[in-house]
Amino acid sequence: MRFKPLARRITLAPMLVVALALTVTACSSASSTSASTSASSTSATVAPATPVPASSPAGSAAASSPGTGSSSAAVAQITTNWEAFFNGKTDAAKKIQLLENGSKFASIISAQAGSSIATGAGAKVTAVVVNSATSATVSYGITLNGTTALPNQTGTAVYQDGIWKVGDVSFCQLLKLENAGSTPSVCSSAG
Repeated sequence: MRFKPLARRITLAPMLVVALALTVTACSSASSTSASTSASSTSATVAPATPVPASSPAGSAAASSPGTGSSSAAVAQITTNWEAFFNGKTDAAKKIQLLENGSKFASIISAQAGSSIATGAGAKVTAVVVNSATSATVSYGITLNGTTALPNQTGTAVYQDGIWKVGDVSFCQLLKLENAGSTPSVCSSAG
């Protein structure tokens, strides 16, 4: 039984490294070659609660306003924005725009900007379920240098200020994983 705590630490160590890379990626700043997305002040169309694979034509379409009358526009914008937020090459200012209540997290994002660990990290959206005009469930995996490091993750996208954003609750879950169970005080008002 003496070996169980050691085995647990050895098992959890890779997950903590991935979580750290994830959070740093979400907060890092590098070049400003991020994907641009369109913003609209129209409301999203409610779609049936069925997953739409990100690799389908709806998931790979150019980002557009979700108010165009189909859920495919919402799915496209969610996919584009989610992947841009977790891309290590997206600058901090853009990440703040792509995070729900991003200005509340600006100090965290700025503090972690420029980490060398983050440049190789990203996210790959695998499915999106539009639950309502303002909420969607995102299935995704976290990648490190193009290889899936943390598969089968689920998060929430929210429609705020005319665009679909990464939900602050999802970001706080990653911060909690990175910080061994504790979260910054700003997360107490998340969601």
